Amino acid sequence: MPVRSTVEVIDRFNRAFTDREADLLLDLIAEDCVMESVQPAPRGERVVGREACTRWWATLVDDRSTQFTPQEVIVADDRATIVWSYRFGAGPEEWVSGVNVMRVANGQIVEALGFSKTAGEVPLATESVTGSEDA
Repeated sequence: MPVRSTVEVIDRFNRAFTDREADLLLDLIAEDCVMESVQPAPRGERVVGREACTRWWATLVDDRSTQFTPQEVIVADDRATIVWSYRFGAGPEEWVSGVNVMRVANGQIVEALGFSKTAGEVPLATESVTGSEDA
């Protein structure tokens, strides 16, 4: 069987989420895969190994109360960047934007680093500049 390209691997990974088919993940995850989720801040949860990463992603795929939607995919050699939105409720503010930085080797995902806009309050540098002008 020929080795899948990075484009093929990431397309199948995204289809697992959009089509709600966790079985699409089964042979996409490398034995030594390392995944870092977007939460908890500041570093995210670190998940290591095929079984643990597959279980983590399959749980997300199977959660019918949420929706992961890829917005843009950029592939360069063994790297891929997935810009996405994640809806976690029906309200107009119950979603977040984020990005996954992926690395593929020998047709399997070996690294997946997730980053997102935060839903909580994070002080911005511009706020401290604005605040100092008022003093």
